[in-house]
Amino acid sequence: MASLSFRNVAKRYGTGKSAVKVIHDLSAEVPDGEFVVIVGPSGCGKSTLLRMVAGLEAITAGDILIGERVVNNVDPAERDIAMVFQNYALYPHMSVFENMAYGLKIRSVPKAEVQARVAEAARKLEIGQLLQRKPRELSGGQRQRVAMGRAIVRQPQVFLFDEPLSNLDAKLRAQTRLEIQKLHRELGITSLFVTHDQVEAMTLAQRMIVMNAGVMEQFGTPQEVYNAPASTFVAGFIGSPPMNLLRAAPNADFGGPAGQILGIRPEHIEVLTSGGNGWPMEVVAVELLGAERLVYGRLGSDALIVRTDESLPAPSVGDTLRIRPKSERLHWFDTSTGKRL
Repeated sequence: MASLSFRNVAKRYGTGKSAVKVIHDLSAEVPDGEFVVIVGPSGCGKSTLLRMVAGLEAITAGDILIGERVVNNVDPAERDIAMVFQNYALYPHMSVFENMAYGLKIRSVPKAEVQARVAEAARKLEIGQLLQRKPRELSGGQRQRVAMGRAIVRQPQVFLFDEPLSNLDAKLRAQTRLEIQKLHRELGITSLFVTHDQVEAMTLAQRMIVMNAGVMEQFGTPQEVYNAPASTFVAGFIGSPPMNLLRAAPNADFGGPAGQILGIRPEHIEVLTSGGNGWPMEVVAVELLGAERLVYGRLGSDALIVRTDESLPAPSVGDTLRIRPKSERLHWFDTSTGKRL
């Protein structure tokens, strides 16, 4: 096992004025054994960053270190990493056992050790009964377990996961997330996990890198990113539903700086049921979600989402609710840079 370091890493395609920069001067330190999720929208550079660690993309500037070794020019096969892909990448003509053992066999690992490693990985993943089947005989969830098993038997210094759950249905995604968490607790191997799904990021990460157009907007624990987003981008991307970002709200009511962006999470807005001097919000839609509901509305020129529970009567479209944010849960952002104040 090993730590992972990014030191002023950049990636661009092309040269001169036509060059396109996809990773901008990124620096981060991932300690040995930490599980880090790289999250962001499509095209933000997260998979490119992962592929640079794997050696599948060349680095334009900076250094990537695995342990104490700079691996910029090290062949992928010599980096001691194992990668789990979105599409499983299993050999269709091989059995599950052969797929899991293949990487060890080409490295001339003794047969007895191959057997032991595959058996142990199959036990951890609860796929021992599938070892003689071919991939076509497996469900999507089973194929993903085989792909993870193939990575586990390598006993690498670093695991790389490239959106491995995106082909699974919602129930299997949730189940496989729990299995990945359990595996990491048992194995303790440094891991990078790429996803565009912020729920996946929040539930899996010990720390998370939030990417936006090739820039690392924030690197922190899920709690830090959720409770103190570093920018309006992070505030609007992390959270389901995302944080409300208001430009026209009467900031002075809360002692906030005039002309700044006010951020409020939907669960931190109170609906006043007995009158009062709250803000008037016109209801434009209501989503019922069992024990809670999301109320969509307008506050002047700003759109707003309020999360309420079933104890309150459901409003109707066209109603006007009196609302008031919790003053201790407000966030302020600079209008020109979008950065947290």
